[in-house]
Amino acid sequence: MTTKLSESEIRAALRKLKGWTVLDGKLHREYKFADFIHAFGFMTSGAIVAEAMGHHPEWLNVYNRLTVDLTTHDAGGISAKDFELAGKLDALYPKAAVGADA
Repeated sequence: MTTKLSESEIRAALRKLKGWTVLDGKLHREYKFADFIHAFGFMTSGAIVAEAMGHHPEWLNVYNRLTVDLTTHDAGGISAKDFELAGKLDALYPKAAVGADA
C-alpha cells in the first residue's frame, strides 16, 4: 500500500517541481498550450504514462488549458506516486507546449 506523505515531505518535494502547488489536499498544476490539439496530444501522452504507472490523474481540459490534480486515494492524500507522475508529466510538457506561453 502507498503511504500518504507528511506536510513537511510534501513541502520538500514541491521545491523540486516547477508550477505545482497543493490545492484542496491535492497536488495541482495548470498547463497552457498553443491550442486544443496540443493540449489533447499532451493528455494522450500523459494517459499512456499514467496507465503504465497504474496511477490516474484527475484532469480537466478546456481548449488550450489543462488542469491536473493528483492524489492517491488508497493512501488518503498525496503520496510519492503523485510526485512521480507530476515529474513525468512535466517531462512531457516542453515537447507538447509548442507555441504556448509556458
